[in-house]
Amino acid sequence: MGRYARPSTLTEALDLMAQGGRRLLAGGTDLYPGSGPTLSGDILDLTGVDRFTGLEPAADGGLRIGACTTWSQIADADLPPALDALRVAARQVGGRQIQNVGTIGGNLCNASPAADGVPPLLAVEARVELVSPRGIRDLPLAEFITGPRQTALRPDEALAAVLIPGAAFTGRSAFVKLGARAYLVISIAMVAARIVTEGGRVREAAIAVGACSAIARRLPVVEAALMGAAASEIADRIDPAEVAAALAPIDDVRATAAYRAGAAAELVHRAVNEALA
Repeated sequence: MGRYARPSTLTEALDLMAQGGRRLLAGGTDLYPGSGPTLSGDILDLTGVDRFTGLEPAADGGLRIGACTTWSQIADADLPPALDALRVAARQVGGRQIQNVGTIGGNLCNASPAADGVPPLLAVEARVELVSPRGIRDLPLAEFITGPRQTALRPDEALAAVLIPGAAFTGRSAFVKLGARAYLVISIAMVAARIVTEGGRVREAAIAVGACSAIARRLPVVEAALMGAAASEIADRIDPAEVAAALAPIDDVRATAAYRAGAAAELVHRAVNEALA
């Protein structure tokens, strides 16, 4: 059995990180199942550090979400309509027990292609704040997750927060998830869409698809096709072939690649219409 530490300040946490060799723990809902019968090695629990928890306004009018903020806290937060997709996703991450413990930072660092938190955050141009004994850096979320179970985290870094810019607080968003059942399921496909309208027509569109590629992806070609569309024209503007061309689905125990591609196109249509409703 290794050593366990739960620092209460960022300085303490950075000092321990500088020593190296510790596995970082947030909620632990991915770390524990992936560790076999026992959780071995030295553990650094970040949930006691204030800088890593809670939601607070950012200087640019946006939002800073601490990496150890739980899904229950996000689901219950008073957020603008542009973040409805994130709140809905938070209510669908496992069951209530998982939502009470699992964290947004853990979801991102686990870097599963089917991580529910990623598409809603891509749709609002989220960035991540990374801390280390050397200082602070931030990256676009799209650059942070580099592949299945792979991130741009350096060995001495921790994800401290998710940063959502104030410019992305416009419009409304929606999150639609397809699984073998309604709840407690890993996604076959999922879509988050944020739509800004003006004069009854689409002025801005952000669409992200998860579980259909090695990492969740925005669909810039589909987004561009929606520009200027009225609600009645949405069906004609979403080309299933363009959706499929932007993705790289695989066959697995949950679905075939062909089924995922078709499902993604349908979910894009539903998410856009729901964001417009």
